[in-house]
Amino acid sequence: MASRSCANFLHLASGNLLDIPQTPRGLPRVMTVPGIISDMDSCSSNDGDSDVASSGCRERKIIVANMLPLHAKRDGETSKWHFSWDEDSLLLHLKDGFSPETEVVFVGSLKVDIDVNEQEEVAQKLLEDFNCVPTFLPHDLQKKFYLGFCKQHLWPLFHYMLPMCPDHGDRFDRILWQAYVSANKIFADKVMEVINPDDDYVWIHDYHLMVLPTFLRKHLNRIKLGFFLHSPFPSSEIYRTLPVRDEILRGLLNCDLIGFHTFDYARHFLSCCSRMLGLDYESKRGHIGLDYFGRTVFIKILPVGVHMGRLESVLNLSSTAARVKEIQKQFEGKKLILGIDDMDIFKGISLKLLAVEQLLQQHPDLQGKIVLVQIVNPARGFGKDVQEAKKETYMTAKKINEVYGSPNYQPVILIDRPVPRYEKSAYYALAECCIVNAVRDGMNLVPYKYIVCRQGTPGMDEALGVKPEYPRTSMLVVSEFIGCSPSLSGAIRVNPWDIDAVAEALNTAITMPESEKQLRHEKHYRYVSTHDVAYWARSFVMDLDRACQDHYSKRCWGIGLGLSFRVVSLSPSFRRLAIDHICSAYRRTNRRAIFLDYDGTLVPEASIIKTPSPEVICIIKTLCDDPKNTVFIVSGRGRASLSDWLAPCEKLGIAAEHGYFIRWSKDSEWETSPVGADLEWKKIVEPVMSLYREATDGSSIETKEGGLVWHHLDADPDFGSCQAKELLDHLESVLANEPAVVHRGQHIVEVKPQGVSKGLVAEKVLSRMVNGGKPPDFVMCVGDDKSDEDMFQSILTSVSNPSLPVAPEIFACTVGRKPSKARYYLDDTADVLKLLKGLATATISKPRCLPEIKVSFESNA
Repeated sequence: MASRSCANFLHLASGNLLDIPQTPRGLPRVMTVPGIISDMDSCSSNDGDSDVASSGCRERKIIVANMLPLHAKRDGETSKWHFSWDEDSLLLHLKDGFSPETEVVFVGSLKVDIDVNEQEEVAQKLLEDFNCVPTFLPHDLQKKFYLGFCKQHLWPLFHYMLPMCPDHGDRFDRILWQAYVSANKIFADKVMEVINPDDDYVWIHDYHLMVLPTFLRKHLNRIKLGFFLHSPFPSSEIYRTLPVRDEILRGLLNCDLIGFHTFDYARHFLSCCSRMLGLDYESKRGHIGLDYFGRTVFIKILPVGVHMGRLESVLNLSSTAARVKEIQKQFEGKKLILGIDDMDIFKGISLKLLAVEQLLQQHPDLQGKIVLVQIVNPARGFGKDVQEAKKETYMTAKKINEVYGSPNYQPVILIDRPVPRYEKSAYYALAECCIVNAVRDGMNLVPYKYIVCRQGTPGMDEALGVKPEYPRTSMLVVSEFIGCSPSLSGAIRVNPWDIDAVAEALNTAITMPESEKQLRHEKHYRYVSTHDVAYWARSFVMDLDRACQDHYSKRCWGIGLGLSFRVVSLSPSFRRLAIDHICSAYRRTNRRAIFLDYDGTLVPEASIIKTPSPEVICIIKTLCDDPKNTVFIVSGRGRASLSDWLAPCEKLGIAAEHGYFIRWSKDSEWETSPVGADLEWKKIVEPVMSLYREATDGSSIETKEGGLVWHHLDADPDFGSCQAKELLDHLESVLANEPAVVHRGQHIVEVKPQGVSKGLVAEKVLSRMVNGGKPPDFVMCVGDDKSDEDMFQSILTSVSNPSLPVAPEIFACTVGRKPSKARYYLDDTADVLKLLKGLATATISKPRCLPEIKVSFESNA
């Protein structure tokens, strides 16, 4: 059921959730179709199948992030705004991963408020001078969007903090959510103003813009869209508490490529997609992909790197060299331990200080010989939790200095002020050890920067007074819970909550032999220098290009309202089965074969009631009573239940257990497949399945006369799927020399006799019609499962059968829009019922049990 937040997409798209003024339209827009200028608010969306012509522009990358990589300052004399690049911005650094011919456009907000009267002039200046497109969010909206929903809801949740009580975070506020959606809509407007959809790639960054892909995909079905999450993605147990969880997941799934720093984050995302949306993923040639309505959404796992050139250039500055000498003099004879963190509750600063206190207590000989310099970056939020963390940090540092310090020695030095890049680089270069003790962090590049600075440059070597061939060393103590930890195999990994273990890790780091420090440093430096930010960006856009390769080889159209909007992308020959089209063919033919699956086709798969409704019975009976029709139910179910449920349909043929049993009508006897006479293998299968049933809560075994089925629909989705894979491998191994086949279906693992399939049922029925002098001129087959694909294949190959005087009209139809061997699809069981009603109405005599049916004349979508 759709949540209230996405009940009306038009309301969201209008930008009127909050009273937001219309964004300025001072930027040039791009023609996507000759004579038509794309405008998200005024033009109709490109939901159809028409392919807009390429404009022939050179390749562009549109980088979208919350903040532009710019500094802004107003001139005190002229009152004019002056802008400059933020040389430390990751967004600016990633350009190094693109080819020199690539044009890069940045879309985002400025860090200052611009008066409405100045916005158009500033926008034009930024576009011309910096290729930047500012979003100009109204101040109230910006506050609710960023400081509200992003910082009060998403950021704590993604760092595993739940608002269990008012003192521990703010409860969900739908007004803040609406602000988030509205802000994302404005970002979408700005992208739409400058995008050339055929040539441009859009790369969205971080959790601030997770529903932006939905707005963009709605208006440009084939947009080339990537997203990278720079924060952690929480486990499903945490994420599922978010009231708008589905909207955000579907927003991300409207991308072509989704990037994460670590496999853990990607695994959590995939688990959420499985548990909340029922989506499975698979790995193809090393690439993880999710099938989402015919589109493959690829998952990228690669941690971001640092800009080597930027770090090395800062090391070579004279100001850095001067600061290095000052720090050397200040801490002469002492070992320097460095921490650089933002002031927030997740960085573990107070835990780090407690570990240093423990270290000094357990190793008195280190007193007066070690110093922790903790640089505190300005907080990005201003909540009560930040103030409490700051207060605790200062109190802990004061206590340590009072107990273990002296007039000439302070074991903990807090630097709580804006520290310029050159000064941080100086500390990096001199620190014997760097500790990152965060309890949760998306990536954290501090260890990478430390390693590069410890490697040094010729200018830094001169400042330190060392020779170029001098061996380089570094030591890292890093939390297990930060994104860079898996890539730093030479670091000492710690649980930040274990104070004793962190203290011991610090002692190990500063007392380790120089030769081992050197080996660890060399290993780290090789990785960091080869996996820099350019490598990361280049790898991401290469995978994005690959993910978008089949955009124009498929038909696509949009479905769904609100933030549940998604694009269906399928083969050009795969079309919706129009009722008027098949009814017309039905009327003009005289020898019809109709094959229907049962579960998921006549009865909804998720329905608890598995018996057919009176309406279904009436329709099937009407079709069977027409002497021109041969109607078969072809199901994996047992013959007892099918014959009982469908007893009123006396002329109906039934193929039970995938065709192991066949009955041509109620008056005829059941025929057993001769290939399945030997069922001794069931004695091997049953104990194996029983083992997995007992080990998997919620699973069950269905015993059939000709086979066995292990069901895991009611088990935990992840565990059930994992167990199904194991069971499949186990059974294939033990049945290698037995006349049985194992296949995995939707929430099942089934073992059946070799040579039994729904496809063989279709062949047998069609062959009997031909041999009886009634070759079919109309064949319809409807099913929803993988097992039904055999039927589709079988009836499609019958077209080339030389024994048929005339090729029949064939309608192979799958239920659900998904890749299939069938040429047609229907959305669900309700559509199937509508189709069968249409055929029943078109038959010789109108069924008395059905109301007057008005057939919908739908064109092929």
